[in-house]
Amino acid sequence: MKLCCIGCGPGDPELITVKAVKILKEADVVFAPTSKQDKPSIALSIIKDYLFESKTKVVNLIFPMIKDRKSLQEHWRINADKIAKEVRKGKKVVYVTVGDPSLYSTWIYMHNELKNRYKEIEIEIVPGITSIFAFAAEAKMSLVEGDENLGIVPACYDINKVRQTAIACDTIVFLKDGRYFGSVIEMLKNLGFSKDSTLAIAEEVTTDNNTMSLYKLDEFQLENMEQQKYFSIMVVKKNAKQ
Repeated sequence: MKLCCIGCGPGDPELITVKAVKILKEADVVFAPTSKQDKPSIALSIIKDYLFESKTKVVNLIFPMIKDRKSLQEHWRINADKIAKEVRKGKKVVYVTVGDPSLYSTWIYMHNELKNRYKEIEIEIVPGITSIFAFAAEAKMSLVEGDENLGIVPACYDINKVRQTAIACDTIVFLKDGRYFGSVIEMLKNLGFSKDSTLAIAEEVTTDNNTMSLYKLDEFQLENMEQQKYFSIMVVKKNAKQ
């Protein structure tokens, strides 16, 4: 009994590994996460052309965007049970997730549930390209070099954590919630980031809707910033050398 989790990359269907494509083409059942019942799965939209529709059963799993831990855990248990049920039938089962499974993904919760409650199921994880590296490639910028260090912030809910990361790191990557970018940028100006620091903002990296803007920190004006989407990314380099 085996389950395979595949990282689908940041959005471009061509940025998926050869190994992942091979597994998808042989899959009997594919599970894909989404936040609402009637909302299409982003992960599924990336890999759908690699599936044999007549052969492969597709199941959407709901991962609601809420903060109630007890409710979330119940959803995780239900979703893990659905996956395990198919695996136990002897099916070739795949779980797909955007980016890489190990970086802020829904898979992390599924893995914990399955590892603890279904120890008989073998798990294989196929890594994927993250939006961080896809972003750097499109911006043609290095994230860190030499002895520099890198900090990754998933969303700017805890401003104190953001402040600590900003003080400690040479480059910071802000993921997901673009609605907070404006206030964070203003804070960075007071935390040792020079006026020449490189600031890059993008949304929906590698997709047809991709947008990207590059600034020097002192060029950025809050009033000129449009409302960013949830799937946004911002990179700030404290001592830019390029």
